[in-house]
Amino acid sequence: MSATETNVDPAILERVAFNGDGLVPAVIQQWDSLEVLMMGWMNAEALRRTLTEGRVTFWSRSRQEYWRKGDTSGHVQYVKSAAIDCDGDTLLVTVDQIGAACHTGTRTCFDADQLAPVVGEAPGSAPAGETASTAQTSEAP
Repeated sequence: MSATETNVDPAILERVAFNGDGLVPAVIQQWDSLEVLMMGWMNAEALRRTLTEGRVTFWSRSRQEYWRKGDTSGHVQYVKSAAIDCDGDTLLVTVDQIGAACHTGTRTCFDADQLAPVVGEAPGSAPAGETASTAQTSEAP
């Protein structure tokens, strides 16, 4: 798709499972570090704008209007890629984030409230903080 195209193939929009409000969550990820930056909502028009303009556009549920990330803050998200998940009910948009992604001014929206889950381990994996090679060398014969 060229940068001047403004239409999105209708087959793409048909694959997206918009919810009852006509919205789909869009997870925004930094393209090179793979940091998850934020989640926002898109309707079909916000998705069309995102796919055709090179900048991420969301639908604001509180203001009931479109907002293009960075227009007021300067914290722009330049689109690098976009994908629909296997169920069609979530989008993944990779971006080049300029400045903070979160409205609070932090790099990501997931910086502040770290939870303390029990950390699971796959059978045969090394305990947290230990690599498989150090686990093998530290075991007694």
